[in-house]
Amino acid sequence: MSRVHDALRRAAVVPEQAVPEQSAPIPARPSAPSAGAVTASAVASPPLETPTRARSLVGVLDRVRSVNYTPLKDSLLIDVTKPHQGPTEEFRSLRTRLNHMQTLQPIHSIVVTSASPAEGKSFTAANYAIAQSQLAGNPTVLCDFDFRRPMVHTFFQIDRSPGITDYLLGKAELEEVIVRIQDTNLYLMPAGEAVINPLELLNLDEVKTLIDDLPGLFNWVVMDTPPLLFAADANLLSTMSHGTILVVRIGNTTIDSVTRAMQSLCQNNVLGIVVNGARRGELYSKYTYYHSYYDGADPAQASEQVTPEDE
Repeated sequence: MSRVHDALRRAAVVPEQAVPEQSAPIPARPSAPSAGAVTASAVASPPLETPTRARSLVGVLDRVRSVNYTPLKDSLLIDVTKPHQGPTEEFRSLRTRLNHMQTLQPIHSIVVTSASPAEGKSFTAANYAIAQSQLAGNPTVLCDFDFRRPMVHTFFQIDRSPGITDYLLGKAELEEVIVRIQDTNLYLMPAGEAVINPLELLNLDEVKTLIDDLPGLFNWVVMDTPPLLFAADANLLSTMSHGTILVVRIGNTTIDSVTRAMQSLCQNNVLGIVVNGARRGELYSKYTYYHSYYDGADPAQASEQVTPEDE
């Protein structure tokens, strides 16, 4: 009887040990799929933002307002009614060189700046954007990122606000801050309302997102920025763009200022230097023959048709 009792006692102990060994992992396993489900949803959520951003760009250019091309009289912008003038040809040459560079590397957003004020950076940025927009199927936007001394709205005689600062501060939608020049491929983004902290505003994530998104709408994004040696704005924006153009003025820019400006930029990010301030007579003398050809005049006599104003 003692043997039977011992056997029954051992049989009763085994199930008590076996059940915990089999049942212990069971509650733990469902928790793993639960955690996996949470992880999957967290990973899947960011891609949902990408279609949202992409959809926000669809139809943006169809909703922007259009204005007539009425540049300020003394702005020295390209006269679209006189496409064969000397200054126009100079910016076409700049356009040709940058378009060639675009075929070699993905360049769509460029910063136009200078070492010091009054060297012609805004003049260069505006005329280059106009020259690019004259090509068929080449939408170009001129963005005024010089929040300290904006000039784009003055050159084209449009409202300063709403503009880029209004968009960055969430006060306006993207289509509200873009203006199209009627019947052209040229679009403008004025600076917007004045802000007391331009550099802090440019450090917002929305600035990088905007600069990354604009090439999805335009083939060329031209950004007018403050001078390099007087503010850090252009240095910051150059890190977000595909390249930088430095404007220097004959008889005004010093070698020291150009050297310091170049040192403040990433050397690999500088696309080139534009020299401003050449005499009008020098430009017109180079294109006298072609002016005569288009005007139907005698090329032999055209060299004497330079007016005192041109000199």
